[in-house]
Amino acid sequence: MEKFNEIVAMLADEYFWGSLNSIFGLKIPLLGDMPILAILLLGTGIYLTAILRLMPILRIPAGFALLWKGRKAEKGEEGQITPFAALMTALSSTVGTGNLAGVATAITLGGPGAIFWMWMTALVGMATKYAESLLAVRYREVDEDGNFKGGPMYYIKNGLGPKWKWLAVIFSVGAMASAVTAGNMVQSNGIAEVANESFNAPPIATGLVLAALAFVVIIGGIKSIGKFASKLVPFMAFSYIAAAIIVLIMNASGIPGAFKLIFDGAFNGSAAAGGFSGAIVALAIRAGIARGLFSNEAGQGSAPIAHAAAKTKDPVQQGTIAMLGTFIDTIVICTMTALVILTVKGNFTTDVNGVQQAVDFAWQSNLEGARITSAAFEAGIPGGGLIITFALMVFAFTTILGWSYYGERAISFLFGEKAVFPFRIIWCIFTFGGAMLTVQSVWKLGDIGNAVMAAPNLIAVLLLSGVVASMTRGGEYHRKVQPHDESAHAKGLHNVDGEA
Repeated sequence: MEKFNEIVAMLADEYFWGSLNSIFGLKIPLLGDMPILAILLLGTGIYLTAILRLMPILRIPAGFALLWKGRKAEKGEEGQITPFAALMTALSSTVGTGNLAGVATAITLGGPGAIFWMWMTALVGMATKYAESLLAVRYREVDEDGNFKGGPMYYIKNGLGPKWKWLAVIFSVGAMASAVTAGNMVQSNGIAEVANESFNAPPIATGLVLAALAFVVIIGGIKSIGKFASKLVPFMAFSYIAAAIIVLIMNASGIPGAFKLIFDGAFNGSAAAGGFSGAIVALAIRAGIARGLFSNEAGQGSAPIAHAAAKTKDPVQQGTIAMLGTFIDTIVICTMTALVILTVKGNFTTDVNGVQQAVDFAWQSNLEGARITSAAFEAGIPGGGLIITFALMVFAFTTILGWSYYGERAISFLFGEKAVFPFRIIWCIFTFGGAMLTVQSVWKLGDIGNAVMAAPNLIAVLLLSGVVASMTRGGEYHRKVQPHDESAHAKGLHNVDGEA
């Protein structure tokens, strides 16, 4: 088993998420040390932002107006869930431990300046999320049972044409691997650990409860998941933001200093290194970009699977709503976490050459990941650590629900709709198993799955970027489309543009 873990870790770190320098033995500064896939993710976002003429950023207020309107679908719109429920389902899988542990890790690795680059990554990532969700609605299919099916595998097949179906298969395999590992087992394992540490709950009991709750929700499919997510996701997001705001109000004097740390660290490294340091700036950029991309999943191809089920005929409108997921996840929730970590002072210690020294902030201590966030909240308000405990558990559980739908759409594409119900049963078994097992290599298997998802998705989005730009600038006639009829497509009655 140890050898297996080593092989998985090597494949994930050196190949699937390897850098130009590590794979080809180069010595390119900054970009050369970044994972090639991260460069592709960021580059795609920048390119799409440019060809869309900053539309995703400029249309943020309009997006929130559409989101409010999208709580109820208009009469005659085809789909399975409201546009609002589609976004909440997508957010259920992205708002998670990355918002708590990932932000803390970014600050630890790259200093406070990493947060600035996380913001920049989110702003261009909005264009990617917009494009892939627009394409998901544009090229979705509806089967004879009325199920709306979409996402990268469908806009690859219907947008690029049948000869590209092999790329859709690769994406679906990656989606399955990522769903079962990072989207399910890692999450249930994290909940079991937190429950055991905080409440002395045995993992077997936690696993049984999680599996039962997951079964109750996912057995009804996307309608059940969307309905549940529409209630729980806004509640958990607003509750966490409210708790963070209370902490910040009680420590308001430290907020200006926190922003100073962020901007100084982003451009000159002084906040993290006590003086100009190009190496620290490079670390800030790398850590911010990496954590930002992993937190909001822009370009990974997961969220458009949920948005394809929205009750709408307007891909542009749903894409505009979808891009808010990146804004809410990173610009809002991750920023709240970062400000608490950088603002709240307490009695923390760190180890310097074997000697314990006092430090003011949790991120400067020898704590790691979510424990940094928990310690900062605990120092900010009484019971703050308990807030993070419950947030971690709820965030992780909603991730299990969101990824269950992504996994079932992938298995449906590969094996047909008949495989969906057995998959839901197996999914709950994996949920139970994740709580019980040690998942040393599961994170790395998830990293490999994420890479196998992202690469085909980004290729398709770039090849179809002309469609995205054209539909964005087009009129109502070009924007309102009907879903593909699966039986017609099977007979070869669609051309590369998806028209019958």
